[in-house]
Amino acid sequence: MVIRALAFVRTVVVLYGSLLVFALVCLTWTLAALPLYLVLGGGRGTKIGRIGIQRGFRFYASWIHFVGAYRLDLTAIDALIGGGPVILAPNHPSVIDAILIVTRHPNLVCIMKSGLMNNVLLGAGARLAGYIRNDPPRRMVREAITVLEQGAVLLLFPEATRTTEAPVNPFLASVGLIAKLAHAPVQTLLIETDSPYLSKGWPWLRLTRIPITYRVRLGERFAAPADARAFDRMLEEYFRRALAGSLQERWLARPSQGAR
Repeated sequence: MVIRALAFVRTVVVLYGSLLVFALVCLTWTLAALPLYLVLGGGRGTKIGRIGIQRGFRFYASWIHFVGAYRLDLTAIDALIGGGPVILAPNHPSVIDAILIVTRHPNLVCIMKSGLMNNVLLGAGARLAGYIRNDPPRRMVREAITVLEQGAVLLLFPEATRTTEAPVNPFLASVGLIAKLAHAPVQTLLIETDSPYLSKGWPWLRLTRIPITYRVRLGERFAAPADARAFDRMLEEYFRRALAGSLQERWLARPSQGAR
């Protein structure tokens, strides 16, 4: 009984404390990014913005690993550093996915939901780093092509939202079009996690068992396609095969028969 109570207290302290650390990291960088954005604008300050986000999120990743909230394995992404412009296409089981991927590359641009670009904790830093709003779609595609032509790495989740079906949600038509128009390769990232913590619909203050296993491995790399729609269909099928038997299949819902 005592051991179980102590384990519960530790879980509360670790998970709630980690959320507080994340908020403080974001707030600290916002206070720095806002004046930098006003002075440097959205062009000259992008390198500073991207490195600032990377280092801030890397500190957070080190924290959650150190306190035992997560068992992280992210080193596979390091192979992409210095490799030129590419579209990173991961599956998306948890809200923490983009945060952890950003920690591994200093010149990464994320396509974000427009609401997050206006978030008090994330907005200023995202604008300084030259991150891209996901709407309107034409502007998103145009800006994505531009950052790839400038040599950056583009992070784009083909599911557009967090996964709710095993192994992935149906993909939106976006990766293939951007890859085709930018003549950019697509590097898939395969994320696995054994916990539904911070998945779609998970309340921020709800607890889970720790440590959470979380790992990212490099999947196949695909050349820029000639047929964008066919590529997006092929990409979805690839993820369904590659993630069969993944850790998250234990807790993700199965699509109903005949839904596809």
